[in-house]
Amino acid sequence: MSDRALAVVRAGALTTVQDLGRTGYAHLGVPRSGALDPAAVRLVNRLVGNPEAAAVLETTVAGCALRPRCAVTVAVGGAPCPVRVDGSPAAWGTAVRVPAGSLLEIGAAVRGLRAYVAFGGGIDVEPVLGSRSTDLLSGLGPPPLVDEAVLPLGPDAGAAVRTPVDAPPWPGPPGELVLRVRLGPRHDWFTAAALRTLATRAYRVSPASNRIGLRLEGPALERALPGELASEGMVLGAVQVPPDGRPVVFLADHPTTGGYPVVGVVREADLGAAAQAVPGTPVRFVPVR
Repeated sequence: MSDRALAVVRAGALTTVQDLGRTGYAHLGVPRSGALDPAAVRLVNRLVGNPEAAAVLETTVAGCALRPRCAVTVAVGGAPCPVRVDGSPAAWGTAVRVPAGSLLEIGAAVRGLRAYVAFGGGIDVEPVLGSRSTDLLSGLGPPPLVDEAVLPLGPDAGAAVRTPVDAPPWPGPPGELVLRVRLGPRHDWFTAAALRTLATRAYRVSPASNRIGLRLEGPALERALPGELASEGMVLGAVQVPPDGRPVVFLADHPTTGGYPVVGVVREADLGAAAQAVPGTPVRFVPVR
């Protein structure tokens, strides 16, 4: 294998390869997938001189440890976390040069949930349907990282011409998650009192949340109509309400169809913050037109 690669020393709790996702295949049952915090991916790629859609690593809570086989420029962003190279502290949120054979350690998130690690040249695993993203629901893309795995890196075309980039401003993980939601298509399946509850009551992020959906704890939404729907298409940000009445906000690895009614759809611009909302974070829905 080429020396443009990195070895996984510690895979962490859940570390996956992600880019901006595989769009255009929902009619075939393939979710978009991709990074849960796409703004963070664009920023770390910018810092190392990559195209914004280059594949990066998405860590979950516990970070990971890697050993590049070649000298490489690295940037870590998303959830704030300690970064070390051969045991010495390194900068978070800006570009760092890591020598060949050095140990790069991404520590546990201090705030938020998911850190993003970009490498000059990008993670060069084989694309599937135009994306290198790991999709935990369908199983498409590379599997989650395991110890001793080796990941190829792409050619670092920007290495010879890269100029220093000022560290961009990083939004902090939310203390309260405010989700703008457009009601429908099945809000008429809920009582007027349930819609008031959605708009005025507080929820909290459940520990059962994952890349498929943000599960919420809080008041149940009462149905106006009994029975079940035939399965219909689901979109990113759909707020589906299962039989227990607690809303679930669909994230990147969501199913493309479902039979529970969708009371509304969250604006995509608000979902990046959802990726960093730790269990217990307060959540408010704000209806918009």
